[in-house]
Amino acid sequence: MTTPSPRRIQRRRSAGWRTPPGAVYVGRPSKWGNRYRIGIDVRDAAHAVELYERWVDREGLHNVIRAELAGRDLVCWCPPDSPCHADVLLRIANS
Repeated sequence: MTTPSPRRIQRRRSAGWRTPPGAVYVGRPSKWGNRYRIGIDVRDAAHAVELYERWVDREGLHNVIRAELAGRDLVCWCPPDSPCHADVLLRIANS
């Protein structure tokens, strides 16, 4: 199921919360999870997203992202007001 305005949805652990129909989980350890974790070589969330975007470009994944994620809401653990690799995926998938 696709949506006319795909968006990022924050995954929750609260009782009864379910991934909306048609949405795709893109957090770790999914195929689309961000391999860059904040730590010694990764300063913060924005840096992790930047590295993830470079990796996607380097691997030439744009066509695969469009084929699999276009029109779909994406679910990740990142808070809505934080940088998130799902935003990169949304932009590419729907471009």
